[in-house]
Amino acid sequence: MARTQLSLGFDDPAGAAGGTAAALIPPNPTLASLRSRAADCTACPLYKNATQTVFGEGPAHAPLMLVGETPGDREDVEGHPFVGPAGKLLDQCLEEAGIDRAEAYVSNVVKHFKWVPRGKRRLHQKPNAMEIRACTPWLAAEIALVKPRVLVALGATAAQALFGSAFRVSRQRGEPVATNLAPHALATVHPSALLRTEDADRAEAIRHFVDDLRRAARALRREAP
Repeated sequence: MARTQLSLGFDDPAGAAGGTAAALIPPNPTLASLRSRAADCTACPLYKNATQTVFGEGPAHAPLMLVGETPGDREDVEGHPFVGPAGKLLDQCLEEAGIDRAEAYVSNVVKHFKWVPRGKRRLHQKPNAMEIRACTPWLAAEIALVKPRVLVALGATAAQALFGSAFRVSRQRGEPVATNLAPHALATVHPSALLRTEDADRAEAIRHFVDDLRRAARALRREAP
C-alpha cells in the first residue's frame, strides 16, 4: 500500500493560512472548544444559508471515526451529524456489522449544509474545493484529538479530502489505506448513495456496504487495547 498524505490543506500551514478556518483553531484545543469556535465559523460562504454549524459528535477518544461529506437537511435543522435518513441507515448497517454507533465519532468534511431550493425542499449540493479547503482545519483538529484507531471515509468527497485527490472509491472501496491519520483506514460509499440506488439493487448495495463496515470492525478488534 502506498502511504497517503493529507490533502486540501491538511498539514499545510502555508496553504491553510488564508481562506480557511485555521485561524479559528484555539491553542491546546479540546473538542468542546473546537465545537464552540466552529459555531461562529465564516471561513466560506456556506454559513450564510445554513441554519447552524453541524460539528462532529462522539466519545472524545473513540476507537472508530466515520467521516462523511456535509450535513444534510435534517442535520442542519437539528444540529447533529447523521440524524437524517442516511444516518438512520448508517445506524442499521453499523449494528449489522457489529459496531456500536455510540462508541464511534461521526463528523463531516464540511460543517455547513450546502443546498439549492426545489419548491419547498432543500436539495443537497456537493461542496466545491474552496469550501472543502476552508473547512478541513476543523476535521484535522478533530482527528488529532480523537486519535481514532480506525478511520472510515464515507463517500468520494470524504475519501479524497482524507486520502488525496487521486483516491477513487469506485476502485479502492474497502481496501486498507496506509495513512498517518490512523493505524487502519478505508473508504466506502456514503449511505445516502444507497438510498438513491434502484430498489431492485438496493439490498445488494447495502450488503456490500455492511461488508465494508465489517472490515472496519475486524480492524477495531485487532487494535483493541
